[in-house]
Amino acid sequence: MTNLTIGVMSPGDMGHSVAAVLVEKGHRVVTVSAGRSELTRTRAERANMEDVADLAAMVAESDFIFSIMPPEKAGEFAGEVAAAMKASGETAVFVDCNAISPDTTLSIQALMQEAGAKMLNVGIVGPPPGRGPTTKFYASGEGVEQLDFVDGDGIKFMPMGDDITKASAIKMCYAALTKGMMTLHTGVLVTAELLGISEEIQSEIEESQKFHWEGMNKRVSMYACDAGRWAGEMDQISDTFGSAGMTPNLHRGAADVFRLLDASPLSVETRETHDKSRSMQRSIEIYAETARELKAGKKAAE
Repeated sequence: MTNLTIGVMSPGDMGHSVAAVLVEKGHRVVTVSAGRSELTRTRAERANMEDVADLAAMVAESDFIFSIMPPEKAGEFAGEVAAAMKASGETAVFVDCNAISPDTTLSIQALMQEAGAKMLNVGIVGPPPGRGPTTKFYASGEGVEQLDFVDGDGIKFMPMGDDITKASAIKMCYAALTKGMMTLHTGVLVTAELLGISEEIQSEIEESQKFHWEGMNKRVSMYACDAGRWAGEMDQISDTFGSAGMTPNLHRGAADVFRLLDASPLSVETRETHDKSRSMQRSIEIYAETARELKAGKKAAE
């Protein structure tokens, strides 16, 4: 297989892990570090990504450009890439790997078509490569077989045919369950704390709902690390449900829960700096205090 040059934006937790796999396969992976945080630059270096000057350089040098970022930034970034393509006359295959709705996918595809570029869609399911179960790349769009080079080394390529919205659809439905459950767990525990029944409800859940109890203890304390970008993902899921004919309200509430966590003091933590010694109960107390402060602020504004 011919080695490729692949642009990856941005080298976040998922992005730099995917980039590391591609580099290990022998491909050249480039990114733009200018204006990025120290953590992002460190991750790029860890993955052996090469830094290029700007998006114009990335477009000129890349065969594929992978967009892996918070969903609320996906459209803006696609627009910037399309503008760079139009300005230079150079194109690359644009691969949107974000947690976006089918409608958002189609709007980004329109931008790429105007720039004369091909687009493919990937819905990533699972943790970053190398952290447990295989990371699945559900992929769709005309010519989707072009992406088979990602397969292996912790990534499983899952082609879904020519309809470019299919990969977004499976990502939305899957994350509606997994991240929706995260917010349900968190909402139950925080509400119980606010109502003064934490000890009682936790005892009952531990006894009669062991599956949920294990998930709560394992993960609730670290949700604030990613809550900001996950809130945007819930917005996209809400739009997806509404467009399909289901209620959009389930995941509007889920977005609110993630925004609460993002407003808490724990949101300054990252996956790397998360305090693993902090108990679930202590995290719930901090989230609950944030909820009280937000409620008081709303009352004061009335």
